[in-house]
Amino acid sequence: MKVEEGLVFEPLCPQKRSTPKAPDEYLNRVNPLEPTERNIFAGQTLFHFDAVPGPCRVCHGISGNGLSILLRKLTPSPRNFTCAQAMDSLPDGQLFWIIQNGSPGTAMPAFKGLADEQIWQLIHYIRHFSEKHSSEPSY
Repeated sequence: MKVEEGLVFEPLCPQKRSTPKAPDEYLNRVNPLEPTERNIFAGQTLFHFDAVPGPCRVCHGISGNGLSILLRKLTPSPRNFTCAQAMDSLPDGQLFWIIQNGSPGTAMPAFKGLADEQIWQLIHYIRHFSEKHSSEPSY
């Protein structure tokens, strides 16, 4: 939850999306890396600091919920990675394709400079946001 000037912002879950479907050769990919502490930490480092053209947190927020400092400047809003309902339906290959190629019609750039291993590590870290929230009780 984000509070700004007395307003409370809740991330949408699920968000309306019109991201193009990845080609079949991507959709069928499954993350070949184990979600080890090393791989998740590497993904975390990319998300918060090292990804080029820019760290993911700038748009997706420190908590991965899409409520970043750029919230009001980006249309559509960045994807909310804490939404288990949405993230569970996204195949690894779709995420890989979006990270590598960007998402037309959004602010999501292509991360062509990342090696495949780095993208898979980033996907493990991105998925941890929704795993944390899917175990929380809903009231």
